[in-house]
Amino acid sequence: MVQWNILHPLYFFDYATVKYVATQNKKVGLFYRIFQLSVIGYLIGWVLIEKKQYQAKDDTVESSVLTKVKGVARVNTTASELWGPEDYVHPKQGEDFLFITTNFIETPNQKFVNCSEKSLPDAICTKDEDCIAEEVVRAGHGIKTGVCLKTAEHSDGICEIRGWCPPEKAQEPDEANVVRQAENFTVYIKNFIRFSHFNFSKSNVKPNESRAYFQKCLYDEIVHPYCPIFRLGDIINKTGHSFQEIAVKGGSFGIMIEWCCDLDKEDYYCNPKYSFITLGSNKTGFNFRFAEYSNVGGEKQRTLYKVFGFHFKVMVFGTARKFCFINTLISIVSVLALMTAGSFLCDIILLCMMKKSPFYRDSKFERITKKDKESPAKKMPERPKRKFSL
Repeated sequence: MVQWNILHPLYFFDYATVKYVATQNKKVGLFYRIFQLSVIGYLIGWVLIEKKQYQAKDDTVESSVLTKVKGVARVNTTASELWGPEDYVHPKQGEDFLFITTNFIETPNQKFVNCSEKSLPDAICTKDEDCIAEEVVRAGHGIKTGVCLKTAEHSDGICEIRGWCPPEKAQEPDEANVVRQAENFTVYIKNFIRFSHFNFSKSNVKPNESRAYFQKCLYDEIVHPYCPIFRLGDIINKTGHSFQEIAVKGGSFGIMIEWCCDLDKEDYYCNPKYSFITLGSNKTGFNFRFAEYSNVGGEKQRTLYKVFGFHFKVMVFGTARKFCFINTLISIVSVLALMTAGSFLCDIILLCMMKKSPFYRDSKFERITKKDKESPAKKMPERPKRKFSL
């Protein structure tokens, strides 16, 4: 026979459980059940169904983009009457950004000679000393020769430069030069993506589609959702702009490709979603310059183009999800832990807010005062002795 106490070695193998006090109170009981049902509804409806917290997530998408533009247009330039993609697309090798020319200002037959600079603050002069030789004209078109020219257009004098002359004239883009056929140009966008966490990869182009299909299809969310070919006019219209208005000065736009893949389903359901947005206000348009060189009679010449058009940036993003046991367990346990909050709230109501709160407190708590400890009559009974087999 061994007396049971906390100092005994076998106390290590004892288990103490919580003592519960059942309270028959309809209001508190109903509140507790509603709270439990709310927690379970939150777990199932929001955590598991809406947010899919039972799945692991990979939102780092590895992507490559290839773009091609098709279409021809009639133009009125000194070098050509017909433009193809090799003329109006920049850069020539399409990647995740490209520029399509829709308007231009042409300065033909420029020669590398001496001529007067344009009327710029850094080029205005009254004597030769104001034009320091070999100094570059700020925002100008050549290098100063050291000569101040008096012309009918510049009564105060303008510095002479060595450069491609005549310099480009400052003028606004003319609507008459707009490439009208550009609205029907087509943009082919091929996108490869990979989610390395799940070792999953896919393309927006179906591998089993024939060449004939791509030659006649145009992207449509309902009719041709898997066709990667887009009409240029449709892209601009989907951004909320008029093609003919923006084509005069150009603009900058974004082509968004979003991949939301639930890998618990078949690959067939993992498909891209396209959207088109405006980048910036497009009030100033989008333009840049380039030149085409030629040799006429042994003399080098060039034609300068200031081109306006649509600058596109293809942006790819997405998320892949797949079932994960650990995520599921963590989500369930963390939400069910809220059940303890229900018990705590019910205890607060019973012990502090009910009319019979003193009665509930006396039933829940057992107080032992110093006087009880010193009085032999009120001494707590010792725990019964237990037998152990040693």
